[in-house]
Amino acid sequence: MAKAPRRRADLPVATAADDAPKARVDATAIAEHDIARRAYDLYLARGREPGHQLDDWLEAERELRSSSLASTV
Repeated sequence: MAKAPRRRADLPVATAADDAPKARVDATAIAEHDIARRAYDLYLARGREPGHQLDDWLEAERELRSSSLASTV
């Protein structure tokens, strides 16, 4: 049985992002599950009031980053 010829769509496509410098991984990077856990704690502390997911996530990131920076100094 002969293989079907490769279609043009099957070939990898190079993008500008492939040539862009890659971001360095910070040794003090905060795991996403840690942020999610803290955001959930903030949600619970507010009495489970919906509609503040982004605010909670950003606040959790801020808190964890500031505590992470303080611990590295």
